[in-house]
Parts: sequence; structure tokens; C-alpha cells
Amino acid sequence: MVRLLGGLVLWITTVYCGPKTRTGEGRGREGTGIYPELAVLGFSEGSSPALASRVARMTALLPSFQMARAELARDDVALNIKEVRRIALQQGKEVLRTRKRDLERYRAGRMPRGTELRGQRVGVAVDGGRVRTRVEVRKQKDKRTGKNRRHKFRTEWREPKLLIIFEMDNRGRMVRGSRPWIDGTFQGPDECIELLAMHLHRLGAANAKRVTFLSDGAPWIWERLEWVEKRVGLKSERVVKVLDWCHAVHHVSLALEALGLKATERKQLYRQLRGWLKAGQAYRVTAELSLLAEQYPPDAEVWTPIRYLEKHAQAGHMKYGQFRKLGVPIGSGAIESAVRRVVNLRLKGNGIMWLEENAEAMLVLRAAALTDRWDETLEHCRRRLAGDRRMDWQWQSPDMPSELNSGKPITPPRPQRQGRQAAERSAA
Repeated sequence: MVRLLGGLVLWITTVYCGPKTRTGEGRGREGTGIYPELAVLGFSEGSSPALASRVARMTALLPSFQMARAELARDDVALNIKEVRRIALQQGKEVLRTRKRDLERYRAGRMPRGTELRGQRVGVAVDGGRVRTRVEVRKQKDKRTGKNRRHKFRTEWREPKLLIIFEMDNRGRMVRGSRPWIDGTFQGPDECIELLAMHLHRLGAANAKRVTFLSDGAPWIWERLEWVEKRVGLKSERVVKVLDWCHAVHHVSLALEALGLKATERKQLYRQLRGWLKAGQAYRVTAELSLLAEQYPPDAEVWTPIRYLEKHAQAGHMKYGQFRKLGVPIGSGAIESAVRRVVNLRLKGNGIMWLEENAEAMLVLRAAALTDRWDETLEHCRRRLAGDRRMDWQWQSPDMPSELNSGKPITPPRPQRQGRQAAERSAA
């Protein structure tokens, strides 16, 4: 059965190719097989490319599947809520599968370096959000009817890790009218950082004029940036790392609050330290705070924000006076806005609980819609899936790069050269 955007439903007899292996226990990782003639035309699970794109886009932009169904009905696209949900999530998982294939090409060294960011000032930011997920604990069947009962589950808060890449002007702001690149994953910090390296490579960040990494103080980000530089081939003299200004000022406030000063004295001292910090005098700020806290023991609460500031000052992440002269941004507002628009306004809400795979599928769809990269994302997806409909989208494997924490670059495997006789045997 094939459904078109205008509502027409057709029954077509065509060739079907089953998956390579069948276990008899569900579909498995090999997928559901493929209708080659329909796949070439872009049909997916009986839906035309126009219908799948329309349904997925509506569900990504609107706050719920029900509202998407209502808006589709106003345009004479009559679908029930289950069909809307199935088509949208299927489209999202196809995008995830395509992304996995791109990552596999990148690991193998077969992805060419792009030119989009050549000679540009590039801003890169990474951060995490919060989404409530649903984990099924046990499935039960009714002893009398044999039907499945309601599944028992537990809820867990997960952190989707989001990244944004954007072009900047001479003042360190996002170029007006430009379209950023946003992506994210629920799979963990290593996967997120490798995903960032892949995007920087395919966009040609190695030939950019300057690459600025903006982030808060999360250790899982800063510990892996050196690996990204080596993996992508970024030149150290063109890389700038900036600690978000608001997070730095916030830790100054936390240190003053832990000192137990009077409100008027604390306010006056805060303004003074804030001015020093903005001028790039980070060591002066940490020295003043250390002098005020010298009467406290080393394990006191006041030393936590002070050590935080000292660590980033030694790494050169708080040269705000120099950053402003160079036209480098000092705030991570781009990623904070991306987390709010991509994650919070669609994946969070009262009573909303996602299966992890469905949440990630919706995340990539919404990112493509909000960055105005919808058509190019789906077109790339259709080309990659025209001959292979396997839907295993998780790329974590036993040989996941453990060098991320050590900063060692991952060298992709080189194709082995075959001798003349071996090549002839292979061709035969």
C-alpha cells in the first residue's frame, strides 16, 4: 500500500527483496527488506517522499503529534495519530541511519574535506540539555486473554548533548542571514565529540581563518577539544578557546557568597572583580579571592569556585580583554539558544516521556527544520538509503575511540594494497 500527499492510496505489485538473514523473531538489525523500484523513487514504508517530508516537518515544528495531525487535517491530509507518529519517527530514524553511514565513511578516511568554511571565522559550541526518557522494565501478557498488558516502565532524566557550528563576523557575532549547523545525540560525550569532528571535517574547518570553541566549565567538553583539533587538522594558532563569560562571572559571585560578606560590601566587591575580569585580568581576580579566603581550610566551599577560575585562567580561556579586541565572542548564547529551541520547546514538557531512539529521531528532525536545512538533509538521506534500508542507527561499537580522553588522534585504517595476483583472484 502506497500513500501520496494528496490523500490518494494505491496498491502496487512490485518486486520485494527481503533482508539477508531472518531469525523468525522480529525484524532485527537487518531491517524489513526493500522494494527496490519504490526505494529509487524515495518511498519509505509506503509513504511518498512528499508525504513523509510534510508529516515529519509538521511534527518537528509543532509541540505535539496531535497538533501536527490537526494541522495536516486542515490541509486535507487525513491521517490518524498513529500514522502521523510512525511516519515522522521513521523519517527521523532514516536521518540517523544516514548520519551513521557518514560517520563510518569519516572513520575509514573516505569522506572528502568540504569547502563551506574555507577562510571564514567559525564559532563552535557544545552543551547539554535535559529530557525525561522512558525505560521499559517488564512486559506482561494477560493470562486470560493472552494480550499484552500495559508495560511497566521507569523514568530517567537523560542529557542530550548538542553542538552548533556557525559563521561569525568581525565582531564575533553570527553572520546575519547565515544558517548554522546543529546536531546532537543521546549516546554520550565521546560520540558527541566525534560527531563534532566529523562535521568540522566535512565543512572544511581546517581551512578556516579562525575557529573559536565556546563552552561552560563542563570537563567532558574541555578534556576532548584537543583531540578534535588533532583529528580535524586545525592549526593551533588559528584556534581560540573561550570560557563562557556568564559562567565565569557566576563563579565569582559564588565565591563571594561563600565568604559570608555583608550585602553592601559583597555588591561593591563584585562590581570591582567583574570589571577586572572583563578587562582580562583573571589572575588579579583569583588572587584577590584567594587573599580573602586564606582563613578558610582547603576543603571549604569557597575554594571550589576559586579553583574553577584558576584552572581556566591558567589554560588561557579567560582573556576577555584580548578576545574582544580580536573580535572573538565571549558568550555561549548560540548553544544556549539552540538547547532551548531544539530540545526544551519540543522534547520537554509536563507528562512527556520519550523512548531514547524516538527522542533522538525527533531531535535531528527539529534541528534540520530550525536551521533551514530540511530539504538538503532529506535529499541526502534519500540518496544514501536508496539501495540499503537497514535502520541500525546507533554507532557505538566495542572499538569506540578510547583515545578521546588521552588526546591522541585516531588514525583511520588505510585500505590494504593487493598484489596483482590477489587482485585478479578478487576480480574473478
